[in-house]
Amino acid sequence: MSELKYWLGFSKIYAIGSVQLRRLLESCGSIEHCWYASASDMLKVEGVTPKAVEKFQNEKKSIKSLEKLEEYVLKNDIRVMKWEDEDYPEILRQIYDPPMTLFIKGDLEKTNHKKSLAVVGSRKASHYIKDVLRKIIRDLKGTDITIISGMARGVDTYAHQAAIEADLPTIAVMGSGFDHIYPAQNKELFRKITETHGAVVTESYPDTQPRPFLFPRRNRIISGLSRGTLVAEAGLNSGALITANLTINQGRELMCIPGNVTNPNTEGIHKLIKEGAAVVTTAQDILNHLDWGNISPNKNVELKLLDNEKKIYEILDLEPTSFDELINRTKMSADELMGTLTSMELSGIITQMPGQNFVKNINK
Repeated sequence: MSELKYWLGFSKIYAIGSVQLRRLLESCGSIEHCWYASASDMLKVEGVTPKAVEKFQNEKKSIKSLEKLEEYVLKNDIRVMKWEDEDYPEILRQIYDPPMTLFIKGDLEKTNHKKSLAVVGSRKASHYIKDVLRKIIRDLKGTDITIISGMARGVDTYAHQAAIEADLPTIAVMGSGFDHIYPAQNKELFRKITETHGAVVTESYPDTQPRPFLFPRRNRIISGLSRGTLVAEAGLNSGALITANLTINQGRELMCIPGNVTNPNTEGIHKLIKEGAAVVTTAQDILNHLDWGNISPNKNVELKLLDNEKKIYEILDLEPTSFDELINRTKMSADELMGTLTSMELSGIITQMPGQNFVKNINK
């Protein structure tokens, strides 16, 4: 008889963590015996406290039917990978507290656990970091590297999108169950990843709602699936610093993209660099730090700009430049300038920011 339903039952219980469950499994011999273990047997396991046993018994009572838990995941075509399975990712098995169950949507076999890079950072990512990150990931095109992140707003979303644009496989690690895609605006990103570009995984049963304590737990899986972590913009209180510390504790490579020193959202980055994190400004830096070889020669075609477009492009930077400043520096008429800017924006060469400010796109 399948023991899957017992694994699913434990996935809905937080009183017994992954470390305690692994020890309990070693003591009891099977997940079914763990489920029906007596309080006295549970208390013999290191790290299991009387309070945890009491909470476990109460949480267990709230589960009406293990069979229905199993029926739901099978009906919704959700793959469940258990810690004891042979195809459980070995890189994740190596961390101190690997998740005992992984719920998977998509094709995890498309991803490469030997060359996996986590990318994390601020939810309030600047245009600068979005542009730099996309260029770095774009330059990894043609490699067999997998990009891993948490599908959150900001840097996470940009990292997944850039991987898709570069035709690289990507893994999104959720802090909730599949019934509650968070944030909701990433439902389309979820669809793209699961249908064609990799997999979305979570240790939470499908009906689990996003709750604050689940996201730090999620971070250990992001870093645990990765050979190295790249932090792209983060304040001192950013959740990305949790992932950075986990990366160090797991013995993996920590890298950072430096930012503007006057931006409070980069204070965490520069703190990590001062403490020894490697500095990354190009895709080749990542390959060097992880000993993954060299990038193929750049095949990007040099931009062919008209005279007015070239004049504007040389003035623009990654920080916004106002329309009025462009008039003063280019000596163009307002109509001529606006027409040229519109053409450049449609070509993807520049981006218009709020307040008639413009920045260049270094992806081109």
